[in-house]
Amino acid sequence: MKFETRFFRSKVAQRITILFILCALLPIVTLGVLSFRQVTKQLQEQNQGRLHHTNKSLSMAIIERLLFLETEMRMVASNLSTDSQAVLDTPSQGFNKHLSKRFRRIFLFTNEGKYQTLLGESQNLHELTPEEKQHIQFGETVVTSKFHADQSPSIIMSMAIDPEHMRRGILLAEIEPLYLWYMGYEDVLPQMTELCVLDHLKNVLFSSYPSPFLLPEQITREIDNTSSSQFEWTYKGKKYLASYRDIFMQSSFFSPKWTVVLSESKIYVYAPMAYFKKTFPFVILLSLWVVLLLSISQIRRSLVPLEKLKEGAQRIANKDFESKVLVTSRDEFEEVAESFNSMASRLDRQFKTLITIAEIDRAILSTIDVKKVVDTVLNRMPQVFHCDGVSISLLDANVKYTGKTFFIKNNPVNKKLVEKIKLKSKDIQELLNKSETLAIELDNALPHYLMPLAQQGNKSFQIFPIFLKQKLSGIITLGYRKRPELTPEDLSQARQLSDQVGVALSNAQLVKELKQFNWGTLIALARTIDAKSPWTAGHSERVTKIALDIGRVIRLAKREMDILRRGGLLHDIGKLGISNEILQKKRKLTSDERKIIQTHTRLGARILEPISAYTDIMLIVLQHHENFDGTGYPDGLAGENISLYSRIFSVADNYEALTSDRPYRRAIDCEQAIEYIKQNTGHKFDPKVVEAFLKVYGKEKQ
Repeated sequence: MKFETRFFRSKVAQRITILFILCALLPIVTLGVLSFRQVTKQLQEQNQGRLHHTNKSLSMAIIERLLFLETEMRMVASNLSTDSQAVLDTPSQGFNKHLSKRFRRIFLFTNEGKYQTLLGESQNLHELTPEEKQHIQFGETVVTSKFHADQSPSIIMSMAIDPEHMRRGILLAEIEPLYLWYMGYEDVLPQMTELCVLDHLKNVLFSSYPSPFLLPEQITREIDNTSSSQFEWTYKGKKYLASYRDIFMQSSFFSPKWTVVLSESKIYVYAPMAYFKKTFPFVILLSLWVVLLLSISQIRRSLVPLEKLKEGAQRIANKDFESKVLVTSRDEFEEVAESFNSMASRLDRQFKTLITIAEIDRAILSTIDVKKVVDTVLNRMPQVFHCDGVSISLLDANVKYTGKTFFIKNNPVNKKLVEKIKLKSKDIQELLNKSETLAIELDNALPHYLMPLAQQGNKSFQIFPIFLKQKLSGIITLGYRKRPELTPEDLSQARQLSDQVGVALSNAQLVKELKQFNWGTLIALARTIDAKSPWTAGHSERVTKIALDIGRVIRLAKREMDILRRGGLLHDIGKLGISNEILQKKRKLTSDERKIIQTHTRLGARILEPISAYTDIMLIVLQHHENFDGTGYPDGLAGENISLYSRIFSVADNYEALTSDRPYRRAIDCEQAIEYIKQNTGHKFDPKVVEAFLKVYGKEKQ
């Protein structure tokens, strides 16, 4: 059985479901958390108590073994012969084998200061201090520790053979560590525990850790800083519970205290909780699923239809009219859903029409490109008026009664086609008489501009003339295979779109005329500049052409090419402020005259400064005499501090000037001019610009 879950978005459903969940899960979670905490606390207390008692037992066992070893030593002393050459007085080696399990070595230290080996290898064990000798003379036993580099420490037990006759010597024995720490060489440590025994200086006497002689610093720190005998610590990422106990041996063995530290892994301690941790979430999830299923089964019948209607209303608010509300409750909710879907369908049609009309208006009025206007009409108007074909005819303003019809051929590619048309005077008159709209049915006398649509099977045509300045300039035609039932609202909307197309076409024509006027003005101004001297006639236009050729090689964008063209036409506008006597002087200019000539760049920039549209070309006017190595004028700029446009014009201007006659010299040929530019590459001219210039004239290999 499949349950609907969308009703959970309903606030009523959420409240009911949350109530069910809280009533079921809250007690379970609370009980589980409390149980977990209580069990963890008790387990930790029990483990700490167990560690404490185990540590106490191990400490007592160590003392007991030391006492037992003391007894063994006294037995050895009693078995020694009284002659000068001491030997163990035993008939067999069994006793020696027995002792070797408890002692590594046994030596006799004589009054003469010599060691006599009784058991094990010959080796000096330990030099007794005066205090230790005095303690031994009183018949007591001394236990000391001796540390070796990279070896386990030696635990040495010393006693007098006969305290009343010290001349017999002192018996010293190195205790077998395994016997001292492990009873009978068997591991007596509880499972998952680690043992560490320290002397009074925190030196390691024994450690069961992997590195037995490297005591973790945290243990020493915790022992020094912890007031109680228990603490927690971490070793190599593992957490341990630890208990320590001091063994006081001063009175028995004339040795400071030993500290016994017993640690147990917390993972092992809390292992019983691991299963509970794993099963507890599953219990919660199972309870959650049971509660959810019960909640769904109780509230879905009444809340699912309401939720669907709510979602449908939200979709309409978000302009989604196509999704239907599906309710199969077989009650009033189902009837409401059917009425809701019917209303949504009507709104969908009306809203799409309004949106499409608005988009067409925006697309048409936001462009000044006739091609884009035509494309928008051909592609979008069928969506609004559900026609089988659309065409737009634009009349030629220069040739009477002629024009072009644009339409899309109905094929898999939907390619836009263009056909030339010729209107008759009666066609023009008919459109003038029906300036709002004209309906024509298929017959044998169709106007020429309707033929592209008629050839595609359209038999009914709704025509909307476009007028500019009260003159017919275009025609929009909607074609239908069957006679359409267009409402007055449809015709009004189509007429409105046609008027918008007329406005867009008018704007495009106006912009085109303004561009032509602008370029014409610039060219006229350039010719005015060049006309100051017969020697420079056409100079600005020729320099501009060379610069544009270089720009194409460099692949400048269209906007950048426009800046080049404008800048080229006006680059010498500052010469309007220079007298003809200087401009046309046939002899070499004086230093002062040269300075006057050089002011034409700043004069030109100042002339153009009030025209904000010419901000980009002011750099060309100001910098086209700057040299790439910084030796130019007016500011001595170098490298890329000079604008790219100015670096291009530096090459173009020099080339044109060299190949043209001047009053003070004759023109040189193109080859010489190119060689001059190549020789000054990197000095006067940008190497990249020169490279492009040479490609223009095919001289890159010269």
